[in-house]
Amino acid sequence: MQEAAVSTSATSPSTPSTPPLGTPPLGPVGVWLIGARGSVATTAVAGCAAMTAGLHAPTGMVTETAPFMDRGLPTLSSLVFGGHDTTSCPLPKRAEELAAGGVLPHGLPSAVHAELAAADAEIRPGGPQPGDTRTDEQLIEAFAADIRDFVRRRGLARAVVVNVASTEPLPADDAERLPASSLYAAAALRADCPYVNFTPSTGLHHPRLADAARTSGLPYAGRDGKTGQTLLRSVLGPMFAQRALAVRAWSGTNLLGGGDGAALADPAAAAAKNAGKERVLADTLGSAPEGEVHIDDVPSLGDWKTAWDHIAFDGFLGTRMVLQTTWQGCDSALAAPLILDLARLTSRAHERGLSGPLPALAFYFKDPDADAPAALGEQYAALMDFAAQLGETGGALGAPGDLGDRGVPRDRGVSVEATGRVSGRADRGPADGSPSGEAS
Repeated sequence: MQEAAVSTSATSPSTPSTPPLGTPPLGPVGVWLIGARGSVATTAVAGCAAMTAGLHAPTGMVTETAPFMDRGLPTLSSLVFGGHDTTSCPLPKRAEELAAGGVLPHGLPSAVHAELAAADAEIRPGGPQPGDTRTDEQLIEAFAADIRDFVRRRGLARAVVVNVASTEPLPADDAERLPASSLYAAAALRADCPYVNFTPSTGLHHPRLADAARTSGLPYAGRDGKTGQTLLRSVLGPMFAQRALAVRAWSGTNLLGGGDGAALADPAAAAAKNAGKERVLADTLGSAPEGEVHIDDVPSLGDWKTAWDHIAFDGFLGTRMVLQTTWQGCDSALAAPLILDLARLTSRAHERGLSGPLPALAFYFKDPDADAPAALGEQYAALMDFAAQLGETGGALGAPGDLGDRGVPRDRGVSVEATGRVSGRADRGPADGSPSGEAS
């Protein structure tokens, strides 16, 4: 694979206006979901509609707690959903399936049918599908064109691209083509949209996108959402370290079904997933203990997951002890409120002019951006500081974004040329072609 420098460029830069403390953004905010017809995305859309209508409390949404009030976050009612997916099952039908499985409350799909149908109408065909002959450059431009059309047609102040698709295997070092997750990430940059990677897939972490991400002037966060087993590890790891208890081994097993179970049945995809689980132990304990995590696909579990950990540790005078934990939960119900949190926080960061990685959002991720703490308590403290920063009065906090008339983002070019080089192009117009996505 040829190494490729990356550059981005934009025209007519202007400094965005910064609303005062507690003022929501001027206009609706888009949430463009990669894997938009999957379980997590469907639950997020249905849940947002339910909370907006006052049908359910915002349980699990950190941004609905007191420290985030009056911080200028977009309201739940202002969020507009769209996305990419390779599947054709409409969101209302998918919601009915989730309700039948106990993921969504009985009756909710019919109560929010209009909102689900509206979001489904904004989902574009995904890919690359088998037999697709388009180049990476053509695919990126097609995806970006869909996002730009969504922003302009719906009159959005901005849009945040969030990857909630199924886990990909890590790309080979000599692969000539970008993986799908990186194509979507490059499209987000080209469409001048902040990007969140809630999956372990490569996304913006691909080396051929590193310079583009750095020079884009956009905020981005990820990767791999922390919803269950690793959430618990980020609490227990620091506990053992702080109490000076020597962990000898830490082994785990995950039993799960649904789309994630099927995707993680691939050993290469499972290896990508486990990397984040192992990192949190190494970071909080100071070194990686013995033991591995095994992931088993159990289709009958559907969207439910059981995670078991066996921790062997030494106490005073070398006394050997064991802690075992069992976590049973619904992945989609755990992940969906975090998706809404991240979309709101990243949108506000973009509005305030922040750019580059957002390590303050490590609270949400197994494999957060560099320089972020690994312990959940420290991550929460950093998130609280970030919330206060977002609500401060005054000018933009970082490099201003490149905004067009009425705050609509201008096209930020990121292209993949025939040589594999990724380069910047300014003010690209819409192009023919269909975008790409996967189901979670």
